Amino acid sequence: MSISSGRLRRLAALVRKESFQAIRDPSSILIAFVLPLILLFLFGYGVSLDTTRTRIGLVTEELTPLTQDLAASFRASRYFDVVIGRDRRLFEEDLVIGKVRGIVVIPADFTTRYTAGSRPQVQVIVDGSDPNTANFVQNYAQGAIANWEQQRQADVASHSPAIAVEQRFWFNPELTSRNFLVPGSIAIVMTLVGTLLTSLVVAREWERGTMEAMMATPVTAVELLAGKILPYFLLGLTSMTLCVLLAVFLFGVPFRGSVAGLYALSAAFLIPALGQGLLISTATKNQFLASQLALISAFLPAFLLSGFLFEINSMPRIIQWITFIVPARYLIPSLQTVFLAGDIWPMFGQAISVMLTIGGVMFALAARSTRKRIS
Repeated sequence: MSISSGRLRRLAALVRKESFQAIRDPSSILIAFVLPLILLFLFGYGVSLDTTRTRIGLVTEELTPLTQDLAASFRASRYFDVVIGRDRRLFEEDLVIGKVRGIVVIPADFTTRYTAGSRPQVQVIVDGSDPNTANFVQNYAQGAIANWEQQRQADVASHSPAIAVEQRFWFNPELTSRNFLVPGSIAIVMTLVGTLLTSLVVAREWERGTMEAMMATPVTAVELLAGKILPYFLLGLTSMTLCVLLAVFLFGVPFRGSVAGLYALSAAFLIPALGQGLLISTATKNQFLASQLALISAFLPAFLLSGFLFEINSMPRIIQWITFIVPARYLIPSLQTVFLAGDIWPMFGQAISVMLTIGGVMFALAARSTRKRIS
């Protein structure tokens, strides 16, 4: 009983010491609260995958009611910001310097060919240096023309088309990219708070020479790691809570899941994040090197290999296999589900179990690397 109470007192003392040290350290506050706010505002306001209001040049080489009607269809589209002209040469320089993202040309023989029953051609010129935007402009232009043609056929014909397509988008009806970027960015924030902060913990002790004094105490390696982890575990949950409140009340992201599901996923994710930070910290014993390794081994994989911005299935096969050991791969789709769809516990349970397994491996390696001796 006395041994157990002694361990609890040592652990409480370590937690108290580390908490005071984290509060007094401006870099901890910066990483835990200021940096998440900056990232959240960037992803909420600055980063958008929505391609609405793309600026294009619309060339009508003849002015007839038919071509003006087609031009009005482009102007009415929410995807385009249309500038009208009569000659494509007016927009060529603007396309080169990026003032417009594409040029749509309605040729001079459009009306003649359309009324004669011969299918006219509309030319779409895009800047291929940005393939994503080029594909968007091309596809949206084709969609605007198809909608216009379908509307004219419906007005002229006495009967409706044989097949009518009704589109519905679940969970995110308006296809707003903010609704999945902001929940994903919370996982990026937690990666920074969990891994980057803890990577500096033990390394800072070695640099300041306080590790030698701790080595002379009865504290075990497990107690030492636990004492350093608990304050940053609570700090990570606090930072996550702040980000969720901003996501819901400032950015208007719907939250359809439960608080229990949110905290269960976040707590499970912090285990591998903190374990990785401790492993880096105990292995390097240098704050600068630890911070660089944390950014390379945690932040970049969470950003690039988690499915946050890039579809995992489109990656090379070997990279897809590497993503299985990236904890953010399991947190990001789970967070997006909590926000947009609600609680799906079979999915959450699988993600939590995988993250806890990765975290257990990280902590085992960190405990093995922590020697209660000066090396």
